[in-house]
Amino acid sequence: MNTASQSLRHIFLALAFLSIFVVVGKEESTSIAVDQALSRYEVMVEEGVPLKMRDGVSLVADIYRPKGEGKFPVLLERTPYNRKYESGMAYELSAHGYIVVLQDIRGRYDSGGEFYPFRDESQDGYDTVEWAARLDYADGKVGMFGGSYVGATQMLAAMARPPHLVAIFPYLTASEYYDGWTYQSGVLMQWFTSSWTSILAVDTLRRRADEISRPKEWVAALPVESYPILSEPSPSDLAPYFHDWVEHERSDSYWQRWRVSDHYREMNVKGLHGAGWHDLFLKGSIKNYLGLRTEAATPEARADQRLIIGPWAHTPTSPEGKVGDVVFGKSAVLDMTGTVLKWFDYALKGVQNEYAGGSPVRIFVMGDNVWRDEQEFPLARTRYTRYYLHASRGANGVRGDGELSLTAPEAERPDQFEYDPKNPVPTIGGRLCCGVAQPPGPFDQRPNESRPDVLIFSTLPLERDLEVTGFITLELYASTSAVDTDFTALLADIDNSGYARFLTDGIVRARYRNTTGRPEEIVPGRVYKYVIDLWATSNLFKVGHRLRLYISSSNFPRFNRNPNTGGAMLGASRMITARQTTYHESKYSSALILPVIPR
Repeated sequence: MNTASQSLRHIFLALAFLSIFVVVGKEESTSIAVDQALSRYEVMVEEGVPLKMRDGVSLVADIYRPKGEGKFPVLLERTPYNRKYESGMAYELSAHGYIVVLQDIRGRYDSGGEFYPFRDESQDGYDTVEWAARLDYADGKVGMFGGSYVGATQMLAAMARPPHLVAIFPYLTASEYYDGWTYQSGVLMQWFTSSWTSILAVDTLRRRADEISRPKEWVAALPVESYPILSEPSPSDLAPYFHDWVEHERSDSYWQRWRVSDHYREMNVKGLHGAGWHDLFLKGSIKNYLGLRTEAATPEARADQRLIIGPWAHTPTSPEGKVGDVVFGKSAVLDMTGTVLKWFDYALKGVQNEYAGGSPVRIFVMGDNVWRDEQEFPLARTRYTRYYLHASRGANGVRGDGELSLTAPEAERPDQFEYDPKNPVPTIGGRLCCGVAQPPGPFDQRPNESRPDVLIFSTLPLERDLEVTGFITLELYASTSAVDTDFTALLADIDNSGYARFLTDGIVRARYRNTTGRPEEIVPGRVYKYVIDLWATSNLFKVGHRLRLYISSSNFPRFNRNPNTGGAMLGASRMITARQTTYHESKYSSALILPVIPR
């Protein structure tokens, strides 16, 4: 196996292993359910079981079932990452009294049809759930589990309302597939969309090669070097959806078909939602919880939503609890199989465990590195506090005098920098996926602090601990010399050594500042208010630490570069430099709005 193949295999294994980590809980029980939850069974496996979808396409699954009397609930995972990678977990779940169905989704590995993200998951999910509920040894209750795109297969199936889908466990996944999966505030999440598509294309290429390979017909072709396998298939056949994503840079009808958040009120499922503070789908995971908690179809479904947020990124956590280059401790490592068992023991078997009562929300407070149970998210006791931007000499780079303080500005001169798309600010960790070339998680942001196109605003060293837990926004008043541009923000925790630990970030594209449904022109030189959504975090800034805000106009390759020309992204290659001006004065009081939690 060559180096490239080994690297891709490692990526696949990492994605498969992503189906291994998160937790929280509620009610009802029978002696049979308790017996099933405590028993260990011998496991029988049926491999390569075909199932025809409503349109005749056949999908393939492996079925793991307990060898024992009675009927059992079903746990279903529908994955694009090769069902075989989950066999170990399937054995363990089945040994605890569950029928486990692992299915390759449409167009992936052994299943038929063509893969196109999101398009077929609702109807295929519905058909598979109802088929699984009718298995001879099934009790009619079906739960679904898994992360990332496997979380999307759950949410999209729940959107179709299969009658026998009782509970789900989606983690590290989104609530819609425009904002928070492919785009953020109108900006393409370029590293994720590119790297994820590349991973998926490997299996697509294998399938295409198998389909078109006709060596007996081709071997007589001349000249010899014209052997057709060298030109088939064309690259555009491997991921046609990527072109569509770039073409549909607005939240138009293309995306609306799969907007899960429009359908919460129709869903009637219990849900355990797992999220990571450093995960690129954090916003969607929280939104799924909040949406179903307030809008699900029945009071029972609304009451049976749980949320857990750890310090995780979109990659496995090390045994010692390391994410990025920060060790959060062994308590940050969750037993995925144990969590699945406990959640579905409650949700499908009625076992009275920790999910049958108590707090619906559990969060990991970074800095303190402890878990804490809460009754809601965001927290009811939050005090939203404005930290205003200030500078006298200028905030450019670490040698500037940019400051964050509770005092509102009066008369201050603005800060300026040049944004050259050909020399963007490089991404250092954060909310990324996939592969080792751009590792995700908290990393030291100091390498970017010497750049003149990065404005830095810091608090004085804290005199007492400060907890920030919840949603964060930046209200930035700015102008540009261009007809369109981006503004970025990143928040870090600066310790006594100067280490700048990434916490959260955000971006806004000027033409989508008010709505991603349609572009709105800006006038060069005119001051606009940009509200930058930095999503959420939970962090205890300790005594002596400082909060630091970085403002710029690029974060590449996490986000695609704005060429500053105002044209559509599709086909664009021309770039120009923009002169950016940010304001902090009485009329334009730029401020970071933090959710401060009293202690």
